[in-house]
Amino acid sequence: MSDVTRLLHEWRSGNHDALDQLIPLVYDDLRRLAGHFMRRERSEHTLQPTALVNEAYLRLTGVKVAWKDRAHFFAVFARLMRRLLVDHARAHHRVKRESQKIPLDEAQEVLAKLPVDLVALDQALTQFATFDPRKAEIVELHFFAGLSNEEVAGALGISRATVQRDLRLAKAWLKSQLQ
Repeated sequence: MSDVTRLLHEWRSGNHDALDQLIPLVYDDLRRLAGHFMRRERSEHTLQPTALVNEAYLRLTGVKVAWKDRAHFFAVFARLMRRLLVDHARAHHRVKRESQKIPLDEAQEVLAKLPVDLVALDQALTQFATFDPRKAEIVELHFFAGLSNEEVAGALGISRATVQRDLRLAKAWLKSQLQ
């Protein structure tokens, strides 16, 4: 059992000191994960990776989770960061809709230059999860949590080949929904 897994189990058992010991062990990885998320965001994004980690941490401390292992911790943390980014994107889109008006003939050109719409991706992934929750979770663990195919397989108790196959199908479905 790794130190991270042991500390997660201690934290779940009510030892709050375990959380203080856990955070320094995983902070660099969480910050790297947040940086991975932020690289996909628009360049003028106001949320920084450190702020994203800190906000997700604050939300996590109030939640009781039956921690399994390190991969489970990162999957939950990634899900929290995804929620935060989607909420931030929705707020940004709301302000943008209220403040920016462009002529219809220029709209297509402007839309082509925009980065991936995180809100649309979240909606498509949520819809996908209604009829294929495992594939949706694989996408979330791989792209949002940054886990390798091997780590995803271990976290879900499936083979690496199944992860690769499901990921190919999920990417094709999501691509068709986002176009």
